[in-house]
Amino acid sequence: MGFIFTMHLLKRTHDLHIYGQKGLKEIILTQLKYSDSRLNYVIVFHELNTKKETVIFEDPKITVSSFPLDHRIPCCGFLFREKKKPFRINKETLPINIPLKAIAALKQGYDYHDDNTGILYKQKELTLPPKKARSYAYCSDTKYNERIIPIIKGVDLLYHETTFLKGKEEWANLTFHSTTEEAGNMAKKAGVGKLISGHYSARYKDLTPFLNEVKSIFPNTELSIEGNTIEVNDE
Repeated sequence: MGFIFTMHLLKRTHDLHIYGQKGLKEIILTQLKYSDSRLNYVIVFHELNTKKETVIFEDPKITVSSFPLDHRIPCCGFLFREKKKPFRINKETLPINIPLKAIAALKQGYDYHDDNTGILYKQKELTLPPKKARSYAYCSDTKYNERIIPIIKGVDLLYHETTFLKGKEEWANLTFHSTTEEAGNMAKKAGVGKLISGHYSARYKDLTPFLNEVKSIFPNTELSIEGNTIEVNDE
């Protein structure tokens, strides 16, 4: 709600699309009603399908999907996949005064013939390979369930909850959460590039054991710490 009110104070006027489980619309509208708040913009609610993987957003650059997790209440994870990127123009071989139409065609992988000059611009000679299309999977509250492996397989970056340390498997199972070892095994079996550990139980004051335990199974792991930035390589 703080975020919603902040956008109102910043004079947002465009529609705001919110994706969430059943009940979120009622929760937000109730707070707006009883705080007598009238926003400058319209909220458009989208209820997630908690039973199957569903594409919830797509544009020319990216696809966002939701998929069911295994939690005590219906809960979804999210998968962000960049679409294939265009070829990069090689500035060292690019002719001077090349038409903009030619550049657009070259980026899409096509040669371009200029009817006015008769010049043929060859894509292979004037471009570099596209940058890597990146992917990110976010798995919040969930117990260990290998059902999601085909969905998150091979992603560049995986966030997977690690509520408990090793030895708390029974408690994790009862509360529908995951341990450090389970998150490490999930990342390993899914063949992801990097794992982000998070959602730590408040009982733990020192997060060092979380990092050590996950890295013992999946070395390329980092802790999620508020304010930190994690880069995903696109080379």
